[in-house]
Amino acid sequence: MIEKIITDFLFLWAAIDPIGTLVIFTGLTKSFKAPERKAVALKSVLYAGVVMLGALALGQIILTGMGVRMVSLQMAGGVILFLFALKMIFSSFEGDIKPGDDAHSIAVFPLAIPSIATPGAIMAVILITDNHIYSLYQQILTALVLVSILVITYIMMLLSERILKVIGHNGAAVLVKVMGMLLAALSVELIMEAIGIERWLVPETASSTLPAF
Repeated sequence: MIEKIITDFLFLWAAIDPIGTLVIFTGLTKSFKAPERKAVALKSVLYAGVVMLGALALGQIILTGMGVRMVSLQMAGGVILFLFALKMIFSSFEGDIKPGDDAHSIAVFPLAIPSIATPGAIMAVILITDNHIYSLYQQILTALVLVSILVITYIMMLLSERILKVIGHNGAAVLVKVMGMLLAALSVELIMEAIGIERWLVPETASSTLPAF
């Protein structure tokens, strides 16, 4: 259980990418006063939370109604997460972001979607709460992990200026790329599991560890 909590935390942390959101939030709210910055941070986290918790609760039901199997979603999700990870590694995430006209519009786009509730994060919460694999208790734990990451993201946005003064924009860029590499590895695991490579490797690994008679 602890292993799943840790895995879910790392998976969702990499997919949501609070460090990247921190950089974007700082750039978009430079001209805002402190109360406006707090309001933008809170609204963006709440909107993103509604989207991702909705995907967690209803995503698989909707997919089942559409006739999409989880193994198909897992394969597609692994590919999408891998491409998203490549973007984290090879791009700055700042070139496509432009400040909006008001605080509310910025909180919705681009902060809530797609900065916090990224396509990869939405895909991830559906994959790691598969009703056929995980119990209701395990799914609730995953939801709590998701909420904890959103709370950390909110706190980081409130402390964005102080954090960036400590780690700098270059340090933030390095952390984003490291998270991208981690997410790429996790996405490859999803693809391997979906096509059954792990089932081919496990017997071979297990047999190699057996003593010879």
